[in-house]
Amino acid sequence: MVDYIGRFAPSPTGHLHLGSLVAAVGSYVRAKNRNGQWLVRMEDLDPLREESEAKVSILQDLERHGLHWDGDVEFQSQRQSYYEAALDALKDQDLVYPCYCSRKFLIATAERGEFGMIYPGHCRNGAEATKAPSIRVRTHNDPLCFNDLTCGELCQRLESALGDFIVKRSDGYIAYQLAVVVDDHGQGITEVVRGADLLGNTPRQIHLQQLLGYETPEYFHLPLMMNDQGQKLSKQTHAPGLEKGKEIANLEQVLRFLAFDIGKDESWGSVDELLIFAVKNSPDWLLAR
Repeated sequence: MVDYIGRFAPSPTGHLHLGSLVAAVGSYVRAKNRNGQWLVRMEDLDPLREESEAKVSILQDLERHGLHWDGDVEFQSQRQSYYEAALDALKDQDLVYPCYCSRKFLIATAERGEFGMIYPGHCRNGAEATKAPSIRVRTHNDPLCFNDLTCGELCQRLESALGDFIVKRSDGYIAYQLAVVVDDHGQGITEVVRGADLLGNTPRQIHLQQLLGYETPEYFHLPLMMNDQGQKLSKQTHAPGLEKGKEIANLEQVLRFLAFDIGKDESWGSVDELLIFAVKNSPDWLLAR
């Protein structure tokens, strides 16, 4: 039996770039250091935001960089029935409700917090049906605390920080927060390793895990690679895709960013050789338990 199962879960909204390679390499090395499995999940929930060739190019980029996954790639677009079953379980306990508030209405009435608009609970106790509703999950103000293996203990009061949040959008698509919780549970993920930009999502996901009776995995959030303007590398900041033929150079740049000591004049015969070295010579902070 495998004691450790990690994952890399890209969204096919564009090609992989160095920032996403940081998350892939960090999660891969964590898994291999624990003699565990490293899974790949394609978070293709929103076809309106996807690029047609991105799924194929992402998997090809991973393979070119020696990041070979275990098992089959899972696609969220094929798991709608699992999300609906989880949503039904929440409905049966009266933990969710329909919300008819428009974005325009919320912009005009809701306070803004660190994580965006704080939902004021307008539809929490029932409201007139005026359009196709979104579905929100009920929150509370008890402190929800967790220990991140890089950031330490973090606590959040969900109701005051962001209010009841959406688990199914008004256009019928399941929201990211619910889908990722259902999939992490379904795949038996024991530790979530991802970028620090997703740290703020963790309390919402733990809240859903608790409501659904799921075990909570460990969390390990990696530092973010920035561009020259101090912006996170992303599609929105026009981060360039990974260039073919530079796989070893890409890995070297990412590993140095993650504080690996790979030397200055080493000549690596292949990406596999470099990754084997990285797994055997990981920095202490990346080995934290």
